Amino acid sequence: MTGQLRVVGVRQHRHRAALLRPFVTSARRTEAVEYVVAEVELADGSIGQGSAAETVAVTGETADSIQAALAGPLRAALEGASGTVTELAAVIAATDAGSSARAALDIALHDAWARSLGQPLVSALGGDPDLVLTNDMTISLEAPDVMAGHAREAVATGEEILKIKLGRDIEEDRRRLAAVCEAAPGVRLRLDANQGWTPEQAIEIINGFAAGPWPIDLVEQPVPAADLAGLARVRAAVELPIMADEAVWTAADARRIVEAEAADLLNIKLAKTGGLGEALAIADVAAEAGLACMVGAMMEPRISITAAAHLACAHPAITMIDLDPPAWFTSTAPAGGYRQQGSQLRLFGGPGLGLERLAAETDLSS
Repeated sequence: MTGQLRVVGVRQHRHRAALLRPFVTSARRTEAVEYVVAEVELADGSIGQGSAAETVAVTGETADSIQAALAGPLRAALEGASGTVTELAAVIAATDAGSSARAALDIALHDAWARSLGQPLVSALGGDPDLVLTNDMTISLEAPDVMAGHAREAVATGEEILKIKLGRDIEEDRRRLAAVCEAAPGVRLRLDANQGWTPEQAIEIINGFAAGPWPIDLVEQPVPAADLAGLARVRAAVELPIMADEAVWTAADARRIVEAEAADLLNIKLAKTGGLGEALAIADVAAEAGLACMVGAMMEPRISITAAAHLACAHPAITMIDLDPPAWFTSTAPAGGYRQQGSQLRLFGGPGLGLERLAAETDLSS
């Protein structure tokens, strides 16, 4: 990652994108996504873009706060700065801006850097641009019959793995899972409680699921993120693999989880890590401990998801992805980045993220 860069411009613009249907978890309900696009322009004319969605329930950031951070301290820190991409990324990381805002600018910087090299970002990071990833489709938290209908639709389009949102009521969660499995026989399942259970509840319900006929690959963040001891207790008491999500934001978090033997898998999200460097550092910790990682996302736009796909192809410890949010959006803009057929996702290639530039005036609201 050597080579001097000079940042001559940092800009941002805001968008609102409608969803095809509400996205519901135990923590929130989303019908449209407010997000901000960050732009970095280098002295050679290369322009990169990143994005950050409003994720108050997770990161505490609103679109207003993201926009303010990008227009204020982040711009002040990066605009006019020179250095290697690693040094400039460290400038972003050293600010006190929220993690999503930092991630947006970090992605834009890396996109511009890779464009200046004439390479896909994944290649610039040392990864495999031809890697084929198997994506999943999320079935959000609703009544059992509604979830069954969405599962049926997903399988009809070629989805092979369904991520099932649970976590509000144990008996209803059992009915939800049974309904989905009846509607979509043969698919693999990933369960996500979004911190919705106590350790005791988690142990009871997960062992109940494991005893059933359901093809479950993992259970994600069954207990509150702050309860690392509870997460470790769940992991020790159940047979199904446990994935940490909200509990892992940094490489230091990953090390604490490893030391506590609290998870079998780690979910890396750029909106939590604040950038690609910290995300790759988490994957390094996982690799040293013999754990696998997933690259996931919030309900984020195509720019963010494309960056996450490049990340997923850049580290051998990352073996799973959960990158379906663009399938929920009414708009497919900007074009490029990646394509998905059935459950198989491939990067398009092209310099940087391989995306067309999203203009400030683009209307994504309907």
